[in-house]
Amino acid sequence: MILSTALRIFLLSLATFTSQFAHANSAPVTLASEKPIESHFQYWEDASAEAELADVRALPDRAWQTNPSGKATFGITDSAYWLRVEVQNQTGRDQLLIAELGYSQLDDVVFHELSGGTLLREFATGDTRSFYPRDVDHPNMLYRFHVAPDASKTLYIRVATQGTMVVPLQIWQQNDFYEAAANEQKLHFFYYGSLAVIILINLAVFLTLREKLYLFYALAISGYFLFFAAVRGYTLQHIYPGAPFLHTHVLLLSMPFLAMFSILFCMEFLQVRSNSPRLYRALQAMLLFEMLFFLSAPLLDYDTGIRVAAVSAFAFFSLLLVAGPVAWAAGVRAGVFFTIAWTPLTIGVSATAGRALGLLPENFFTEYAMQIGSGLEAFILTLALADRLYREREQKIQAQADILKQQKARNEAQTQLNEALTHDPVTGLPNRNRFEWMVDEQLRENPNGRFMVGVTRITQLKEISRTLGLDRSERLLKAMAEHMTRLASGLPMVHHTVDARGNDERVYQLSGDSFGLLVNVSKTADDFQSLDNALKQLAEPVLLDNIAIEPNPRFGAASYPEHGKKAALLIRNAHVGMEMAPHGPYQTGLYSRKDDIYDESRLTLMSDFREALHHNQTELYYQAMNDLKALHEIDPELTISVNISARDLSSPELIGLFETRIKRYQLQAEQVIIELTETAAMDDPHRGLKALNELTAIGLKLSIDDFGAGYSSLSYLKKQPASEIKLDRTLLQDIESSDSARMIVETAISMGQGLGYRVVAEGIETEKSAHLLESLGAEMLQGYWICPPNSLEDLKAWLDVGRQVTGRGDVYSSAKRSARPRDV
Repeated sequence: MILSTALRIFLLSLATFTSQFAHANSAPVTLASEKPIESHFQYWEDASAEAELADVRALPDRAWQTNPSGKATFGITDSAYWLRVEVQNQTGRDQLLIAELGYSQLDDVVFHELSGGTLLREFATGDTRSFYPRDVDHPNMLYRFHVAPDASKTLYIRVATQGTMVVPLQIWQQNDFYEAAANEQKLHFFYYGSLAVIILINLAVFLTLREKLYLFYALAISGYFLFFAAVRGYTLQHIYPGAPFLHTHVLLLSMPFLAMFSILFCMEFLQVRSNSPRLYRALQAMLLFEMLFFLSAPLLDYDTGIRVAAVSAFAFFSLLLVAGPVAWAAGVRAGVFFTIAWTPLTIGVSATAGRALGLLPENFFTEYAMQIGSGLEAFILTLALADRLYREREQKIQAQADILKQQKARNEAQTQLNEALTHDPVTGLPNRNRFEWMVDEQLRENPNGRFMVGVTRITQLKEISRTLGLDRSERLLKAMAEHMTRLASGLPMVHHTVDARGNDERVYQLSGDSFGLLVNVSKTADDFQSLDNALKQLAEPVLLDNIAIEPNPRFGAASYPEHGKKAALLIRNAHVGMEMAPHGPYQTGLYSRKDDIYDESRLTLMSDFREALHHNQTELYYQAMNDLKALHEIDPELTISVNISARDLSSPELIGLFETRIKRYQLQAEQVIIELTETAAMDDPHRGLKALNELTAIGLKLSIDDFGAGYSSLSYLKKQPASEIKLDRTLLQDIESSDSARMIVETAISMGQGLGYRVVAEGIETEKSAHLLESLGAEMLQGYWICPPNSLEDLKAWLDVGRQVTGRGDVYSSAKRSARPRDV
């Protein structure tokens, strides 16, 4: 008695304190930089449900109560509730906001947006209205608005519903809401996906075994699927957005539907009829009640239907909670699983019911308890069915064991033979034959799909083998293969198959140092970022016997169907793509037909050149260059540029060859320009520098060709007796669109001029590039936009039309001897 009196006094004191706090705390929701939004609101109960906005605005402040948590549950009520929240923006910039009522089962919600006492907008929504239009395509009640800097707005929200009055109000910044909604959608996707998989599995088992137990379970889980989809508002959003009158019927029908088939499953699974006749009769009575409820649900109004559903759920869950222990006590193994499975679901139902009746607060657990419980129940019972299926089939499997063992031995022998034919002996990876078969098979099965063949080559493998020996190089190769396989297993876009031995195949070895894989482009949700990250990890040093070894892998790719429709062609093109410089942020060179230099004519080029020289079929071609520093026109000065290789540079006959040719053709030495790539100059720096000094000593000029495309030592370059550097076209190709490329070119120009070189920019193909390079300080331009290589007659005609190709500067020509058959 004393304890009861003390409890009543405590509850009265708590209610008084809460009421005082609710009236006192009426501060607005404040938006401040780098601070989370703390949502709270004031509410007023409209018992008549007839108040208008003007009536509500006229209420005195003391009529409003404050909910500091932003979440409230008022149970089942006929009253309407008005919520009021003022939002102040103190961030100094416009704020795009979303007001969310995070409960999709509210019948009628009307948002009123006011600023300075003026009604700006009114928006009505709710599950008794057509789903569209809505401010945001989402099942919850959402309203979008913005607040200017140092301004405030007030929202009045009228909420009325026949069901449970749950009003969790949250003010979001738009980006934060979309991020939170996306995360929530992932959880729902996992839940509904899991249920769908369980349903499909049990239907498949039913169709195979024709046992009604699996059909009952599949239909029961389908009932849970439909119930939660309706409760969360997904059915209204996606299935019948224009027919809200169906929503209450679907919700009410889903409850007896899941109960009926859950009872049928329980009776069959626990063998109740033979183990507990009294429980069997009770379940039959409950089944009859649920069938009557199912048939009458379309005729009931929502308020009556939800109350009948509450009574039904209490009796139904209580009865099935008892059924498991009863069967367990009778020695039925399935009773253990059923008891364990039904307990979390019963707890979830109790928590959800407590929230709906206003007995428990609105939080994550009470909101998702039933959904979590149903997921655990479905998972545990699926395990129980698997256990039952396993035990029923155990004897049959044992009877077939000897036959299977013999067959397994034969298959093992065949598999070992196939393994030797289709797998690499060092890494154990499937080889190129297996890869081509897999790719062609996949393209045949999915001809309209989007795929990419990717290849990787360990470029340092030969050097590692020569340095550390074959044994270590093979160990390194095996380690790299294992690393690739681990990385590929974490990438869902990498296609995989299972071989006859059950091994997962993702990475294939195409040759001694090359690997390949197939990428399903439709599964690259992150725009290849995860794949690119994996390639970066693959390029990291490998520790072998306490030695950090750089594998220096290169990557190439070719797309289906753009770059080929057969595996062999795609692999070939991916290898070609490997030799192309990667564009953008990725590590992989993508095949491009315009950059594919490998054709039959390339193989026959040297023989064609030798034939042309033998039959005197070479022609002299000229290419004009634009001098940006000259301010007046002069006649073009003809020079001869001769490209020499690293092999020519090391030849002891090179200087004598130039001296005799200059004397024979009566040329001035300064009219001859030697063009040498920076990479060729670095082949043998000491001998090359000596040869270049001797060449320039007789009056020849030196030009560093293709600067920026190779590799060189800057300290070595400054020692060379060059008078000119020519920036390679690959260095300039992104200059119009890339700030970093522009900065690199500007630095190269400044460096070259600082060393006393004249700077020539090659490969100019647009006017914009020409003007940009002029502004960066380039002295001469060469490219097809100015003038392509021409014969002497064509060059004269071009000069007659107009020498000022770019609009300014002096035009001169540099003659190059080009070996070409006359019929080309």
